[in-house]
Amino acid sequence: MFAQREYRAVFAATVLTWTGDYLAKAAVTLLVYQQSESVALSAAAFATSYLPWLIGGPLLTTLADRYPYRTVMVICDLVRLPLYAAIAIDGLDTPVILALLFAATLANPPSQAARSAMLPLLLTGDRLVVALSLHGSTAQAAQVFGYAVGAGIALYSPALALLLNAAAFGLSALIIWFGVRHRPAVPPEQGRRHLLRETGAGFALVFGTPVLRAIAIMVFCAMLFAIVPEGLAAAWATKFAGGGADRSATQALIMVAAPAGFILGGLLVGRGLRPDLRRSLVRPFAVLAPLALVPALFDPPPGVVALLAAVAGFAVAGLMPVTNGLFVLALPHGYRARANGVMNTGVQVMQGVAVLATGLLAERFTIPRVVGLWSAAGVLLMLLLALRWPRAERFDAAIAEARRRSADREAAVGPTGPGQPPARTSPPNPRPPSSEAGIGAV
Repeated sequence: MFAQREYRAVFAATVLTWTGDYLAKAAVTLLVYQQSESVALSAAAFATSYLPWLIGGPLLTTLADRYPYRTVMVICDLVRLPLYAAIAIDGLDTPVILALLFAATLANPPSQAARSAMLPLLLTGDRLVVALSLHGSTAQAAQVFGYAVGAGIALYSPALALLLNAAAFGLSALIIWFGVRHRPAVPPEQGRRHLLRETGAGFALVFGTPVLRAIAIMVFCAMLFAIVPEGLAAAWATKFAGGGADRSATQALIMVAAPAGFILGGLLVGRGLRPDLRRSLVRPFAVLAPLALVPALFDPPPGVVALLAAVAGFAVAGLMPVTNGLFVLALPHGYRARANGVMNTGVQVMQGVAVLATGLLAERFTIPRVVGLWSAAGVLLMLLLALRWPRAERFDAAIAEARRRSADREAAVGPTGPGQPPARTSPPNPRPPSSEAGIGAV
């Protein structure tokens, strides 16, 4: 992967912006709390980054399909740079900080969708699946590192953490502009239409194509479980503190466990297993994600809770890169950004639903019972989805059809505009086709 110059640029820019975002999230949360002394407003500052996905994610990501992906990523970085720098201004009222933060995070959906849509143009075959695995593990590592370093810097100066984030976006824009070549936007097959209609076309493609629908449902349902220990960590740690455990250390242990398991799973599964074996493990990993948390029903000690959360994170890491790779490969060019927007929005919504639902249940029942029974129901759900998971031949057919449609559109547009001959978007794969039909052969 890293032999591809453009991918190196995308990866470097992605790591910069992820780390900067978590630095800023830790800083803004502390800044708002210091100014308002309100836990609710501090929590609102933390949750603001999710709002664009919930209220307009698919619509915003459709914009990324209307313009060249490189242009979208650069403009989004340049928009966020001054907004985060403005938040660092001393003396701003809390409502102004939240408004600036919301405006900055509106650039997240189109930027993320453009990056996801660009990856298949840079990497082919199993290299794309490995890249998705690497991105997942790197995102978790950036979260742990960003929160830890951001909290430390914010205690000294929240403004410094925000300025570092602004600088990260500026550097990211430079890396993308000079490190990734220009590729024109591919117009949709029916021509440009109203933004809402194009957004609807993204939903229609995802949920109207059997293979894409199966992947979307599998991923959305998997998100209902691994996030639960992290979402309930504060309340769970308070319960353990009643038994003599250190509350802050216990909360940190539970919150870090799932990302740590995800990082380990991404490395071991992404690089340690053959492509065909990774695909065959989709069903077992799907069931393992909720199954790992069922023993919480027996009220284990904090160390065991963290271990269960880590196993659930490991299972999700084994599941996501393969399903994401299949999803991207089965998308025709011109739909990738908005279809990825549908997926990203669904993931955000399902995680929020899981934390909210289990939090409400935990108001009436004990946390171990809620987590254990919620996960047990998840095992039944994921077993049903695993039994209905499409066969390899159906994935192969969907990927071949996406390639045909993409080739038709790219032939019409070409490397610089309509009527120009298409250019190769990635170097030829030097290895023979993998035995993993439909991925290594693409």
